[in-house]
Amino acid sequence: MATQRSSDGDTWLNPLREGERGPDAKGMVAWVLLTGGPVWDITHGRSHPLWLAWTAAILTAALYLVTIRFAFGDRRRAQRLWLPLLAVVVFAGTATFGDNWLYLLVLLAIALGVTVRSREMPLLLFALCGAAAAIAWWRGGDLTGILSLGWGIFCAGLIPAMIIRLWEAIRDLQRTREELARAAVTEERLRFSRDLHDLLGHTLSVIVVKAEAVRRLAPRDVEAAAGQAADIERIGRDALTEVRAAVTGYRGRGLAAELDSARTALADAGIALTIRTPSVDLPPETDALLGWAVREGVTNVIRHSGATRCEIELEQGTGGGMALRVSDNGGSHPGAHSHAPDPQHGPQHGPQHAAEHGLGRGARQGNGLVGLRERVRAAGGRLSIDTPPSGGFRLQVTLDT
Repeated sequence: MATQRSSDGDTWLNPLREGERGPDAKGMVAWVLLTGGPVWDITHGRSHPLWLAWTAAILTAALYLVTIRFAFGDRRRAQRLWLPLLAVVVFAGTATFGDNWLYLLVLLAIALGVTVRSREMPLLLFALCGAAAAIAWWRGGDLTGILSLGWGIFCAGLIPAMIIRLWEAIRDLQRTREELARAAVTEERLRFSRDLHDLLGHTLSVIVVKAEAVRRLAPRDVEAAAGQAADIERIGRDALTEVRAAVTGYRGRGLAAELDSARTALADAGIALTIRTPSVDLPPETDALLGWAVREGVTNVIRHSGATRCEIELEQGTGGGMALRVSDNGGSHPGAHSHAPDPQHGPQHGPQHAAEHGLGRGARQGNGLVGLRERVRAAGGRLSIDTPPSGGFRLQVTLDT
């Protein structure tokens, strides 16, 4: 129980605590006790006529409570109606009776600081201080008392205004933080869906290729079929590792690793691969992005084409930019996977894959290409997917310096 009480004490008026609303009209009601100064003068016979003094004191208290109530509900009405009425009564009472009635100017300053939250508030507060000094001087006050009264009025108006404004800023920050948290969750979901699609899409395509090889080899070469089955097991284990890495936020294996994987996958599919890449030292983000581009390009070559040749070329511009191209010849190929299912479009048929499967200009693209486009756009690059004049499929990623 002691621990609970200590925790509650630490979070009193904590703006970050759930359900905390900050200053409200109830918190400002207590300052109506400043009308005790006029009441003291009335009961000790210092304010005459009594009926007028009592009327002014009661009316001041009532107008203050109404002004505070509307300041946290209908602030425009409080500014245009109730605060001006309160100011008229307070100025009339202090100018007529003096003495402890000057405390009502402090009450007016509090109402001013709570009600007026625009840039005019400091000017109005300085004007109130000047008017209070003039009334106090006219009622015979000395310099020390006038300065003390002016300082009290200024602080009484400024402090509530600052507290309310800070709480409003804290609420705005809370809303912004919640929106950023929701955006971060959404972005993480998109990242995970892209990574999972890219990882499993490529891996499952390779597994389909090897499974077909096992089916063809099993009747006549059991040893070779067993080797292909062992590759399927290895690829499945690698895919499990990559999925676990994607869950922890790992973005890609890099260009070199994807090129090695492309050699194996295309060789198993019976597609000759030519790689032209210079020896360059790439930043980790660029290396991972180009690796994803190779993976997605090779996946589409294996899934959607009857190609016999595939080329992967990396060029480095004079200004430091990079351009990666993955292309195939799109010809008829006896080992093409005309019966391999594609999660986006179903079975594939022949060399018209670019137009039929979202690889041409303006055509519909699968989730992998959409995800790659998002990655490239986030890196400030460009992705183009088209069909060259000679036929086939071409994917190009261009990254500026």
